[in-house]
Amino acid sequence: MAKILVIEDEAAIRRVLVKILSEENDAYEVDEAEDGLAGIEKIKKEDFDLVLCDIKMPKMDGVEVLEAVKKIKPEIPMVMISGHGDLDTAVNTMRLGSFDYISKPPDLNRLLNTVRIALDTKVLVVENKMLKKKVSKKYEMIGDSDAISHIKDMIEKVSATDARVLITGPNGTGKELVAHWLHQKSERSKGPLIEVNCAAIPAELIESELFGHVKGAFTSAVKDRAGKFEAANGGTIFLDEIGDMSLSAQAKVLRALQESRIQRVGNDKDIKVDVRVVAATNKNLKEEIAAGRFREDLYHRLAVILIKVPALNDRREDIPLLIKHFSTKISEEQGTAKKEFSNKAIKLLQDYDWTGNIRELRNVVERLIILGEKEVSENDVKLFASK
Repeated sequence: MAKILVIEDEAAIRRVLVKILSEENDAYEVDEAEDGLAGIEKIKKEDFDLVLCDIKMPKMDGVEVLEAVKKIKPEIPMVMISGHGDLDTAVNTMRLGSFDYISKPPDLNRLLNTVRIALDTKVLVVENKMLKKKVSKKYEMIGDSDAISHIKDMIEKVSATDARVLITGPNGTGKELVAHWLHQKSERSKGPLIEVNCAAIPAELIESELFGHVKGAFTSAVKDRAGKFEAANGGTIFLDEIGDMSLSAQAKVLRALQESRIQRVGNDKDIKVDVRVVAATNKNLKEEIAAGRFREDLYHRLAVILIKVPALNDRREDIPLLIKHFSTKISEEQGTAKKEFSNKAIKLLQDYDWTGNIRELRNVVERLIILGEKEVSENDVKLFASK
């Protein structure tokens, strides 16, 4: 049932509004407040789906109520009620975030239509926020260890901002999952997430890959080409293994971060980009800086927020959950029945030295599912896990 609050100091108008809304739809639960202060108190204590608020009121006018509601419960749509002399103010409330305004005396059809649309819009806004909180199952971070819980908390705090994030940790620990979580939980989730593996691109091509090039910039540049930064405009660029990037490319990335502008290779024309940068590395960048292989100024630009992803050996308590997750996922992919792991098999896997981290664990689980019996036993682990 949708809960609607009517804030109106004129008792006669308030009663009419309450009566119209209550009689129109049994699904509306309508409450009332005689002034702005009383309305704010109700909004603080209860959850409303819509507020109808007069503009001219004693103690606290409608504009002040609107500003207060946008601070304490911004998801509630506000429909302002304006007298003939308040129209300019009513229009101004739209700029401040009100959903709409209705003139006095209210037209019945206009009032009910506005209320319906406002409530529908509120539902969509709430659903959209809930969807943003959910991350694709493909990029789930499995585990409830202190280390993983800390990372999830960090992501919740950081994702809503545009702060640059540097993710560190050994190979195979799931640094790319953190990047996906940061993007999918952010306001940029509707935009692209462009991934660049800096270690996989030859040094002579990395600048072209990141910033694009113009025709004739080098031998194989047969036409103009946009780079990854342009492709990520409005979204996020994930620079994986940034510790392997050449110093010349680092200088251009630094400029892009400082000025939000890039230049294609072979052209001096600036291109403005709106991109959030998330970077990752398995290297100790402070050691790389000391060795002259990484720019210190770029490090400080990237490491506004540092997230360290632990090795699997440092979060062994998560291994039973990971085994269950991988077993389910692999069985679905292969169209086979899910296999259970005995307690002794799980214990052996927990005690294993995982130099390849989660990536290695997944490979071992897949091998055991393919080669093991109906239930993966301790002997299966001893036989197949070390191969």
